Amino acid sequence: MTTPMGFRTSAAVPNLPTPPTGFAVAQYPTYAQAQAAVEHLVRNDFSIQDVTIVGSELQMVERVTGRLTAGKLAAAGAASGAWMGLFVGLLMGFFSSVVGGMLLLIVASIAIGAAFGAVVGYFGYSVAKGRRDFTSASQVVARKYDVLCQPRSAEQARELLIRMELGQRG
Repeated sequence: MTTPMGFRTSAAVPNLPTPPTGFAVAQYPTYAQAQAAVEHLVRNDFSIQDVTIVGSELQMVERVTGRLTAGKLAAAGAASGAWMGLFVGLLMGFFSSVVGGMLLLIVASIAIGAAFGAVVGYFGYSVAKGRRDFTSASQVVARKYDVLCQPRSAEQARELLIRMELGQRG
């Protein structure tokens, strides 16, 4: 199949988001367990293109990773400004005709960039006035993971996964 621009696309992978199809052959509380089940199917020469893992009951989880202070934001701003100063200093030094002054120009650019970045970082913290004084990492997780299989091979998948469960417990 080709697109209007002439690029080839795979018929097996849809271009637009589509709901999953197939029968639920197993359900797991974690993605790692669902992935292990699919790996078990692969090891047993199962037709893997019939399998889909679907996460349900999605929720956004934000884990707090640290505290933000004026000093931390000023330091982060200084580091960012120093990198920008280095870039500008190198760029200016590249076009400079004075070789001895090039090092001084680069050092001065780094210092000015760091100072400017520190001021901007501190200013950003003071404007926030205590709102959002922490760092965090967000991710979307599911409460359960279903392993779906196309009807033509669902029964075989169920049997393989039941044997896997019995082997782990027995």
